Amino acid sequence: MGLDNEAQAEEGIPSKAFRYNSPVVQVILIGFVCFCCPGMFNALSGMGGGGQVNPEAANNANTALYTTFAVFGILGGGIYNVLGTRLTLCLGCSTYVLYAGSFLYYNHSQHQLFAIIAGAVLGIGAGLLWAGQGAIMTSYPTEDKKGRYISMFWSIFNLGGVIGGFIPFISNYHRTAGSVNDGTYIGFMCFMGFGALLTLTLLPPHKVVRDDGTKVTMMKYSNPTTEFLEILKLFSNSKMLLLFPAAWASNFFYTYQFNHVNGGDLFTLRTKGLNNVFYWAAQMLGSIGIGYVLDYGSQSRKKRGYMGVAVVALLGTVIWAGGLANELKYNGKKPKLDFKDSGTSYAGPFVLYFSYGLLDAIFQNLVYWMIGALSDDSQTLSRYSGFYKGVQSAGAAVAWQIDAHKTSPVKELVINWCLTTISYPLLLVLVDLYVNDKSSPVADYDGDMKDGNRAVKDKNAQM
Repeated sequence: MGLDNEAQAEEGIPSKAFRYNSPVVQVILIGFVCFCCPGMFNALSGMGGGGQVNPEAANNANTALYTTFAVFGILGGGIYNVLGTRLTLCLGCSTYVLYAGSFLYYNHSQHQLFAIIAGAVLGIGAGLLWAGQGAIMTSYPTEDKKGRYISMFWSIFNLGGVIGGFIPFISNYHRTAGSVNDGTYIGFMCFMGFGALLTLTLLPPHKVVRDDGTKVTMMKYSNPTTEFLEILKLFSNSKMLLLFPAAWASNFFYTYQFNHVNGGDLFTLRTKGLNNVFYWAAQMLGSIGIGYVLDYGSQSRKKRGYMGVAVVALLGTVIWAGGLANELKYNGKKPKLDFKDSGTSYAGPFVLYFSYGLLDAIFQNLVYWMIGALSDDSQTLSRYSGFYKGVQSAGAAVAWQIDAHKTSPVKELVINWCLTTISYPLLLVLVDLYVNDKSSPVADYDGDMKDGNRAVKDKNAQM
């Protein structure tokens, strides 16, 4: 008689039927967690100023958010390795509800303090969530599926932004000016609360079995001292140093795009919500497209990495150039555009904002693919992902304060264009030096092999 599903999983042999402990199911689940929490947060932020007429409160709250995110993004991988999947992610997701609630409070009181404190707390939670998410997304799939799993996650995650964009669009349809209504924030809070509960359905890494029969990791949870020392090593790790400019740039442009392209005075209130629907839909399309480039074809993985950087660099240059032309066209005097406007007055800025969403997806999917190509070990990749999110958030904190100091939109655009451009040659170097056709399943830092994974390798060799 054949082994039943549970026995097969225990033996490391996946069944042909649907498996809850398969990488694809776990990646889908973390996708829906992020659909509910950061996906809705993105829809809220994409309104410009957190849905408020005056962006000052949102700028200050986001500065606090990304400051603590920078710290806990880097520490998040270590905390994930100590606390485990469910507790880390549940704690992280619960902070999103508080943040949305702070703007509901601000809608009535116009006092910033609660929003700023909630932003700082969310930065801690987001650091935990994204470190765990990064470990799941990059370490669970086999090498030939990492690009498509990343794009699968990104599509589900950004579907949250699409659905979230409809919330302010529908609830504020008959309003052309002012802040969004209370129902908008309440809708976001409901989704975020459900996302926090959904984290409890995720399995710990050692229970996940790939389609080829290998387990994700045989490691036990780490300890705080080990994690602290391993995190310190990241700052002298040549892989992470090459990744640093791309990480810094990857959320820096959100401030400009949300506050000056979709936010501000260019669009009516309801049109901002509709624009967000298509901005995050563009993210879904972009993730699928770049996932195809990075996973498919007969070329080696190194060549696919080169191709991915070339595609992102080319599209990025074209899109930022189009953005500069748009800013110079208005010269600071922006009309109030509505999606019902006839002619090309609305179409041009709409296509530009759509293109910014496309660029964000292909840029970040490329970086995540490279992180996944550096190792297969869940603990290592949780640290790499945490480092990426920490540096990314430090850049975002700076960007929000640059905007808070009334920097002109043209200057912000040029800064963003320069930062993304600087990262491209360094990503090429990263591909050249560290991306191979088959990454070591356990290589970490100087190529040392972790004992738990060595045991897996030895066991597989005996089978």
